[in-house]
Amino acid sequence: MLQVAIVSGKGGTGKTSIIASLAALARGKAVFADCDVDAPDLHLILQPEILERREFYGIKRAFIDKEKCIQCGICQDSCRFGAIADFEVETPLCEGCGVCQLVCPEDAVDMRDVQAGEAYISQTRFGPMVHAELYPGEEASGKLVAMVREMARDLAAEKNLDLILIDGSPGIGCPVIASLTGVDLALVVTEPTVTGEHDLVRLLDVADHFGIKTTVCINKYDLNPEAARKIEELCGKRGVKIAGRLPYHTSVIEAMVKAQAVVEIGGPVAEAIEDMYKGLEGQL
Repeated sequence: MLQVAIVSGKGGTGKTSIIASLAALARGKAVFADCDVDAPDLHLILQPEILERREFYGIKRAFIDKEKCIQCGICQDSCRFGAIADFEVETPLCEGCGVCQLVCPEDAVDMRDVQAGEAYISQTRFGPMVHAELYPGEEASGKLVAMVREMARDLAAEKNLDLILIDGSPGIGCPVIASLTGVDLALVVTEPTVTGEHDLVRLLDVADHFGIKTTVCINKYDLNPEAARKIEELCGKRGVKIAGRLPYHTSVIEAMVKAQAVVEIGGPVAEAIEDMYKGLEGQL
């Protein structure tokens, strides 16, 4: 099966709006995976009906057995995160390093799994979707992304679908790397600004490091034609194709207000996305 990740170097570039339209154009032939687990929002447009929930466990957290504890204070002195006070572990501060368990002379510390989020299998008007929610303040977002992608692959195999569309996190951090690893194509969404160009370079560098084929979409390109031209020159020098040039148009806002994909509304942006989708099919 083919996997396409839609990513961006920063938030707010229109990545989720674009993948919602790509989901609509796939016409039931793809599984959609929202891998922006820290701040998922694809569900706002696709309005999924949750069919299955799965618990997610991130890092292990320390717990002190009061019956075994002799209150020697060694664990408290050894904790570099200040997570132990009055011989109790403040769970939100615990980083799961296990030092307290290692230094405890009475074996009074246990490292336990703590639920850190949930993953869901859902049905949308465009097809099946896998998404997740990481609880506030929890760690291991990359591990949850890996879980979402595994569930998406299993679901695609079960339903005999050959395409997975991945909505990745913005930036270049751990969840982005987890979203990109092993995909067949990464569609990088950028904007015609100085910061857009800078963040695009960082993301292309990450993709190059992992040997991932990339293509670029310039959103709202007509707001700054000069900056858009520089991005095109940059992509040309790096051998990266421009998959699409989306104009600025109020139809995007109209679609967001109605919780619909842009291609459901129509207009010049929808037409540009449709052309881009055809080009992506060609690249794949």
